[in-house]
Amino acid sequence: MPVPRTAAVSAVVATALAAGLVCAASSQAAAPAAPVQAKIHDIQGTTRISPLSGQQVTGVTGVVTGVRAYGSSKGFWFQDTAPDKNPATSEGIFVFTGSNPTVSVGDALEVSGTVTEYVPGGLSSGNQSLTQISKPTVTVVSQGNAVPAPVVITARSVPDRYTPNGDPAAGNSVNGLTLQPKKYATDYYESLEGMNVRVGTSRVVGATDPHSELWVTVKPQENRTARGGSLYSSYNDQNTGRLQIQSLIPTAQQAFPTANVGDTLTGTTEGPLDFNQFGGYTITARTLGTVKDNGLKREVTRKQRTGELAVATYNVENLDPSDPQSKFDALAQGVVTNLASPDIVALEEIQDNNGAKNDGTVDASATVKKFTDAIVAAGGPAYQWRSIDPENNKDGGEPGGNIRQGFLFNPARVSFTERPGGDYKTAVGVTGTKGHPALTLSPGRIDPANPAWTDSRKPLAGEFVFKGKTVFVIANHFASKGGDESLLSQHQPVPRSSETKRLQQARAVNAFVKQLLAADKHADVLAVGDINDFDFSGTTKALEDGGALRSAYRTLPKKERYSYVYQGNTQVLDQVLTSPAIRGFDYDSVHINAEFANQTSDHDPQIIRFHP
Repeated sequence: MPVPRTAAVSAVVATALAAGLVCAASSQAAAPAAPVQAKIHDIQGTTRISPLSGQQVTGVTGVVTGVRAYGSSKGFWFQDTAPDKNPATSEGIFVFTGSNPTVSVGDALEVSGTVTEYVPGGLSSGNQSLTQISKPTVTVVSQGNAVPAPVVITARSVPDRYTPNGDPAAGNSVNGLTLQPKKYATDYYESLEGMNVRVGTSRVVGATDPHSELWVTVKPQENRTARGGSLYSSYNDQNTGRLQIQSLIPTAQQAFPTANVGDTLTGTTEGPLDFNQFGGYTITARTLGTVKDNGLKREVTRKQRTGELAVATYNVENLDPSDPQSKFDALAQGVVTNLASPDIVALEEIQDNNGAKNDGTVDASATVKKFTDAIVAAGGPAYQWRSIDPENNKDGGEPGGNIRQGFLFNPARVSFTERPGGDYKTAVGVTGTKGHPALTLSPGRIDPANPAWTDSRKPLAGEFVFKGKTVFVIANHFASKGGDESLLSQHQPVPRSSETKRLQQARAVNAFVKQLLAADKHADVLAVGDINDFDFSGTTKALEDGGALRSAYRTLPKKERYSYVYQGNTQVLDQVLTSPAIRGFDYDSVHINAEFANQTSDHDPQIIRFHP
């Protein structure tokens, strides 16, 4: 049975205070209001917040359309068979029971209870809410009734604009705005919240994940990539056709399908439209289509030529020695086969020798040895490793894991310029005569005392020599997007608070690159790694400031610019940026993970080949 991640603590929005649930000014409890006789569309109302939030309702009638008897958000959906004529009011609603429901699909019910607004992730998340009935009293009137006919969601029914801007007088919240289901996609979905809906054959845009969820789009041509994804290419184009799919069917009856991006979910998928923390609007399928495998293959890049230097970046997702050998072997195969054994590989998320065990260990030599041994076993070169151990629990990531960046390099092709003295607290500088810049430390960390790097990974700079030419490589892992509100935040436009830190980090890296270019405007400099931001973001623009760097993605066709898939949006997180002297290069985002249900990492590696 799939267990969705939507079961956070239920929260009642602040409107419940005004509705009389709490009386802070009186020591004498107010008498409870009389229950309100209501229809489901009366409860749902024409905004995202119920006009009856916090109130007792009674005599609510409808037919059960779905039952969720797993996870901690147990309950059922039911729907009125006598709808009103207002397209903004939903006729379906979720009833939270907290224990296994005793009703079945097709039961006609009369329900009483309290109207609440459940905010997946809690009030601090900024998420929109799910209107539901809590603490219910349920009377089964009859059984075996037909389920209300589904609303069929199609490319034509979903508007092209994603969501309205919020009300400035309400902190940019959309909660109080009247729904316009013919104008905005999220208003359309909200007007169907809790109702029985259906999608037909649809393209998969987010692979099956470990929580038995996948993503489809009802808009076949919306920002379609060559490999079948939906490209997220601007803050104003959020791919309105995306919907998450979960299943209400016990796995003993039907296993949840395994699908990759570009596959097709064929036939009919039908069930109540839910709203949850990790997917937003989600069809909880009572009837689930079948997956047609469209044969997505993992990409293999070409081998670098004799005079080309190949530099790659790869986030290996919290790698530590306790991971199964199969993960090391698969990552090694990715380096050797899919990346064709680059000369230099900047790695992100190498954990210390005991992973998440929080005992002060920071050395990662065992992690690296297990990885480099696996590369040799896969037929790759005997890479050497250079890095700097972080200060314990000061670089963010999993507590105790002490993730860091580091360089693998093939000594048969490239040499590493050693300059001792680099440690977690000492800043690398630029020295050397005009036209011949050098690092004061190699490897060395860039500006580690800068507050921009508090609880975040510090950039690692290394100096390499390839065929007599010096190349500077900066391995980065910028601050994550944790803390940002989702695309379905009640606040629109969506606040992106984490970007502030990444902007500071980008400016620090940009300033360091400018020091190198001040010494030699023709210096070959690469800034690579998990930038944790889009190619069109302010972070990328700050890295590029003054022409010091340029994102290599700009040389690719727009629909090939991605390294990650999140909630059905194919997008950029990992990047390679080049100094002006690096021209005529060959760049490849090698798609081996992000689009697949079976992933070794959640990131796709990047590679650049050029003549220094």
